[in-house]
Amino acid sequence: MNVSVPGVFDLRERLGSSLFTRVAGPAGRDNRARIHDTPGPRWFGPDRPIRTVHGDASMFTGGLRALLLQSLHPLAMAAVAAHSGYQGDPWGRLQRTSTFLAVTTYGTAGDAQQAVDRVRAVHDRVKGTTAEGETYHAADPHLLAWVHIAEVDSFLRAHQRYGAHPLDATGCDEYIADTARVAAALGVRDPPRDRTELADRLASYRPELRATQEAREAARFLLLHPPLPWIARAPYAVLTANAVSTLAPWARELLGLPCLPVIEETCVRPAGHALTRTIRWAMRPPRPTAHTT
Repeated sequence: MNVSVPGVFDLRERLGSSLFTRVAGPAGRDNRARIHDTPGPRWFGPDRPIRTVHGDASMFTGGLRALLLQSLHPLAMAAVAAHSGYQGDPWGRLQRTSTFLAVTTYGTAGDAQQAVDRVRAVHDRVKGTTAEGETYHAADPHLLAWVHIAEVDSFLRAHQRYGAHPLDATGCDEYIADTARVAAALGVRDPPRDRTELADRLASYRPELRATQEAREAARFLLLHPPLPWIARAPYAVLTANAVSTLAPWARELLGLPCLPVIEETCVRPAGHALTRTIRWAMRPPRPTAHTT
């Protein structure tokens, strides 16, 4: 039976490499080496919860959930639809986002600040008017706060359900406090720093949220028409089903997404755990090569 072991390792390497390239882009390996190997102080030490959450495969589910939730703010969605090119270049947008998260979470303090400065410069240029005549500006602290809290809530909920090492209550609060440092650097005013503040801030946005035509189109694109080869459609469907299952009922209702508790509990969630474990296995960093003298 030992003859099959190299085949398993080869499969893992090919699958992991394919996933990593999709998420991190063609320069991903060089970026990873620079982010992790450059000496210098970091914003977050190795024991911080933000490293636990952002380094786990549950981020795949959390990221999809965040996009669906963020789309419900009409001004934020209008800015994305008009300026991000998410349908024309979805992988490029994903790769830029994943690189930003990696740099600010694991990179040197200098590189993290440079990444923040670049994003702020982009946000400053993104402005316009919706079809209803409402103006938006991506650098608006109110919109920045919505994008931030929707993201943090999504990453944390996905991690607590599918993460390899879910956080305890203190760890959840510390994770939110960690992300607040990045949010403040991006221009968010008084970002939430624990679960109570996060829940209160999410609730305060509810009157502003609605599913615009742009939000519904984004949901259809994400859930039904992803730019993926057919072989990847089935596992992606598992990811999307689990992302939807973690949304609050009110968010699903706004987007017209079904709520099927029995199916979610008996089929969707177990499949989500299995797929997340597979992604985690495939993307586990390779062991260092042994050197001989």
